[in-house]
Amino acid sequence: MTRQRVCVLGSTGSIGVNTLDVIARHPERYEVVALSAMSRVDDLLAQCLTWAPRFAVMPEREVAARLRERLREVGSRTEVLDGAQALSDIAGHPEVDTVMAAIVGAAGLAPAIAAARSGKRLLLANKEAIVVGGALFMQAVEQGGATLLPIDSEHSAIFQCLPEDRSAWLDRIDHIVLTASGGPFRSRDPKTLADVTPDQACAHPNWVMGRKISVDSATMMNKALEVIEARWLFNLAPDQIKVLIHPQSIIHSMVVCRDQSVLAQLGTPDMRVPIAYGLSFPERITSGASRLDLLSTPDLTFEEADAVRFPGLHLSWAALKGAEGSTTVLNAANEVAVDAFLNGRLRFDRIHAINSQCLADVQPDDCGSIEALLALDARTRQHAQRLL
Repeated sequence: MTRQRVCVLGSTGSIGVNTLDVIARHPERYEVVALSAMSRVDDLLAQCLTWAPRFAVMPEREVAARLRERLREVGSRTEVLDGAQALSDIAGHPEVDTVMAAIVGAAGLAPAIAAARSGKRLLLANKEAIVVGGALFMQAVEQGGATLLPIDSEHSAIFQCLPEDRSAWLDRIDHIVLTASGGPFRSRDPKTLADVTPDQACAHPNWVMGRKISVDSATMMNKALEVIEARWLFNLAPDQIKVLIHPQSIIHSMVVCRDQSVLAQLGTPDMRVPIAYGLSFPERITSGASRLDLLSTPDLTFEEADAVRFPGLHLSWAALKGAEGSTTVLNAANEVAVDAFLNGRLRFDRIHAINSQCLADVQPDDCGSIEALLALDARTRQHAQRLL
């Protein structure tokens, strides 16, 4: 068996770590060629010593220099690259077959597009790449002949409920239902959210995730971004995408067919399941996740996604129906607002205010290139900082 040569972008984050965990279970199938991290030198060093990749990338030159020196001290042959362009270079490298795109935020757009244009098997965990890139990103996938496989548990669930022949999707789908746990504040009085601390917002009841995505889950902005992602992944109209609160996180999402049959994917809340499916598609391999025991599973319940409790969720449909580039604005504003909250500069209940105000104030213009989208992203961030 020829081994898949894998590049993991964002290898020290939760998705990256889980990806390497799945790969470790199947050494005969996968070879790690490249790893990247933003700033965790110790963690990336340990991964390089374990996996001996050909390349390791850290965007900041000084941080990369520290990793380079420490690898040299132990006699490692891993080549350390630095700079944003290096991320795109390894994502499109001819010795890479599969790219796990798990860089958080808009920074993941350029390398994801590079992988798409190079025709890779692209495992998309970075929803912001498609939220920011939209039509440009999907065009790169089509033109490059890439195999795009969603890794978000919800989008993977939808993908698993659909036939392998993607041309048959639209003929079958009436609408899709993305499920959401509701996060840590599902039953909390919205009037008390001004006092929420970062640690409270990051204490997700079901999933273990990074701090940014955990805050997004608490505000339901994570689900808003997933609505936008689903529009592009499955070529759906915004009104064909629904959201339900499902606190148990057992049903990961559903497809409602035109005959009103409902197809659902169930499983324990473990990101190794969609990661393993993305790595092995169309086959299935062991993931390391525990088995879903239906006899001990609690009752499965559903609730409406309350616009009063979760106003951020409903910005997704507004952005999708707005001018092209509106989703870029929404994502950039949210990244600034969440960072400000995590650093004690913004109250939790003001994140939505920053996001909605930026969506109203920043008018998109040219969105036909990566450079134009990143310029819009930067302009929005500047405006969000002024609002802070």
